[in-house]
Amino acid sequence: MELNKYIDHTYLKPIGTEVDIEKLCQEALNYDFASVCVQPCYVKKAKALLKKSNVAIGTVIGFPLGANTIETKVYEIKQALKNGADEVDAVINIGALKAKNYEYLEKEVEELVKAASDHILKIIIEISYLDDIEIIKMCEICRNKFVNFIKTSTGFSESGATIEAVKLMKAHAGDLLEVKASGGIRTYEDTIKYIEAGASRIGTSSGVKIMEESAK
Repeated sequence: MELNKYIDHTYLKPIGTEVDIEKLCQEALNYDFASVCVQPCYVKKAKALLKKSNVAIGTVIGFPLGANTIETKVYEIKQALKNGADEVDAVINIGALKAKNYEYLEKEVEELVKAASDHILKIIIEISYLDDIEIIKMCEICRNKFVNFIKTSTGFSESGATIEAVKLMKAHAGDLLEVKASGGIRTYEDTIKYIEAGASRIGTSSGVKIMEESAK
């Protein structure tokens, strides 16, 4: 297992500076992580620092609440791709899901897929607010709209990923939809548990610590 290639090395704190992003990107280079995930304002910076590497540039859309309009999220994606993003992690309209407004969500996801084009799109569903039926419904929508990944959490909600939710998502993901576990994953032991549960990407700000623990 190439553990480093499961990790989206992440810095999304609102207090982040260019110095923090430089450090993040250097760490990603050192460990050859799958990607870095940064706020949209730092996509150009990350792209410049990682342009000669295999590390993908990821960013977030409608983050962290998911309450932006569909049109705003589409614009955010297009702007992120223009600035050099390879992957986008977009938060769904959680209120629409709670209200069972599936027609809205299908339209939203469809428009986000269209905007992302041939780039990787990860749909964040924020499991801390959802029951099992709602999680399964979002797996169905993402699967039917050919989303690349369904992601557990933003890391900015009441709680993050759970093993139970990842297993549930994996069970309903089908053959093409992959699962990204994110939020509160900080140790090598936890990372392995999430991978074994079915996650093929791990979003974490503790990538270096996880890799150091794996070498022991």
